Amino acid sequence: MAEFRHETERLVLRDWRGDADWAEFFRVTNTPAVMEWLGGVLDDAGRARQRERVEGCAARNGFCFWALERKADGALLGFCGLKRADAPGSTVTGEFEIGWRLREDAWGKGYAKEAAKAALEAAFERFGADEVVALTVDDNAASWGLMIRLGMRRREDLDYSDARYDPPWRDTVVYSIDRAAWEQARG
Repeated sequence: MAEFRHETERLVLRDWRGDADWAEFFRVTNTPAVMEWLGGVLDDAGRARQRERVEGCAARNGFCFWALERKADGALLGFCGLKRADAPGSTVTGEFEIGWRLREDAWGKGYAKEAAKAALEAAFERFGADEVVALTVDDNAASWGLMIRLGMRRREDLDYSDARYDPPWRDTVVYSIDRAAWEQARG
């Protein structure tokens, strides 16, 4: 499969380039602030599992969460992309799921929205999605606020508990956007 690369005005979403990318990703995102709503800071085993999940997802599906790079200086800002939802007990297993994780000094600059819009475009135009879901926890207002700004709608009928986590990370809230709503949102 051809390497994935998608450019926006300020960003590049691209395939991972091995150990150096992963080391930098964890250096800038595996912090208490970034990981507050993602289960907490990862230890060595957790970082290894995260990398294995993303690389395995990409191998199985031809896509996953891509490395997110700032064009101006090549800095790795985090990741953004798509995967097939696969949490145990999930109500959306197998659906296209969008996700993002950005370093703290990249927050509030519009990078997450810019990257997520590119990932949604890839979902609908390149990978043929009919609908895309996004998952978070109710207290993560920044995350679900972005979901709303992307044109996604709250799907309380799809909320579920993820038994792998304790509160406040256990209770998963779901947002989604279908092709028609995405086309309307992008204008």
